[in-house]
Amino acid sequence: MKKILIIFGTRPEAIKLAPVIKELQSDPTSFKTTICVTAQHRQMLDQVLNIFDITPDYDLDIMKDNQSLFDVTAECLKKLEPILIKENPDIILVQGDTTTCFIGSLAAYYLKIKIGHIEAGLRTTDKFNPFPEEINRRLTDHLADLHFAPTLKARENLLKEGIPDSKIHITGNTVIDALLFTIEKQKDEKIQKSISQDFLHKYEISLDSRKLILVTGHRRESFGQEFQNICHGLKKIALNHSNIQIIYPVHLNPNVQKPVKKILANVKNIHLIEPLDYFSFIWLLDKSYLILTDSGGIQEEAPSLGKPVLVMRRTTERPEGVEAGVAKVIGTSSDSIFSETTKLLENPPLYQSMSKASNPYGDGKASKRIYSILEEVFIQNTTNSINAINPINENKVK
Repeated sequence: MKKILIIFGTRPEAIKLAPVIKELQSDPTSFKTTICVTAQHRQMLDQVLNIFDITPDYDLDIMKDNQSLFDVTAECLKKLEPILIKENPDIILVQGDTTTCFIGSLAAYYLKIKIGHIEAGLRTTDKFNPFPEEINRRLTDHLADLHFAPTLKARENLLKEGIPDSKIHITGNTVIDALLFTIEKQKDEKIQKSISQDFLHKYEISLDSRKLILVTGHRRESFGQEFQNICHGLKKIALNHSNIQIIYPVHLNPNVQKPVKKILANVKNIHLIEPLDYFSFIWLLDKSYLILTDSGGIQEEAPSLGKPVLVMRRTTERPEGVEAGVAKVIGTSSDSIFSETTKLLENPPLYQSMSKASNPYGDGKASKRIYSILEEVFIQNTTNSINAINPINENKVK
């Protein structure tokens, strides 16, 4: 039996790793799967663990109020050492671009433990956008032994940086696995009714005939003036379009809370609510007309539900969505946010072209492919690429 230690610490990581964890746990004879959370996020992480019924074996519980990158980095590295020594896994799995992801990889590297990086190869080529995620992901990729790239473009990025092709496996993105699992559960009319009643009662929001714009915004590189610009753009949209309502689950970070509440709190058709659990968030995503976000994961999720995405960032490490026509990078200026949103609200053909484009990020089978790769490498002792089993084309993982 091979030992796998999965390390994560934030809500997005938990969502994207949950299908992988379930897949590995379905075969306890081949793999012993141990879970370690750093709790880089606390409340938002716990929500996802509860939804997917995941119980960590180790919880580092590092989060503290207004923590800095220095805090997260030092605490993760220090507390991971004894766990890695005790467990001595055959491989660790990390996901994405968080500080937990990078430090988990660095700790494993120090102890010469193999590293598998899920969602490898995404790039903006600007080391400060997103910050610090771009460098976290690059450094993790150069520490990793197995690279689970979600798309062909991600694979090309890795090859350009000298990563051997034999170490790269194109799988699709596991966020689509989690999304499709959740959407299937929500087809149950009783569950739909329960979520709807709970949400509408708790937040006193009426999902009437007005178009719903779902907003998420929390990027560290936008803190300060750029984040204020984003808020002013949202305010201008709300004041100039009485036929819409904006729902904004506000991230708990004080650098987000302060400008959002100062600028948007008293705008009649903007609803500022607390961060939602994943199950409720996907329900709301499905009810939305369009999405304004600086999140990475939502750029991947929304197209599967036919929701156009306007990306409030200078650049994106997910250009496949832009190329497929499901997303558009609009920057952080208030004028751009207002004008691009207005185009989608007032130009039905443009909206239709974005909402009907296909999702380039996968088919919901990424976790099964990752399992197959790990089985090949550790159980069958082969290094055959999954590409031979699941051929790809330039646009979509098959």
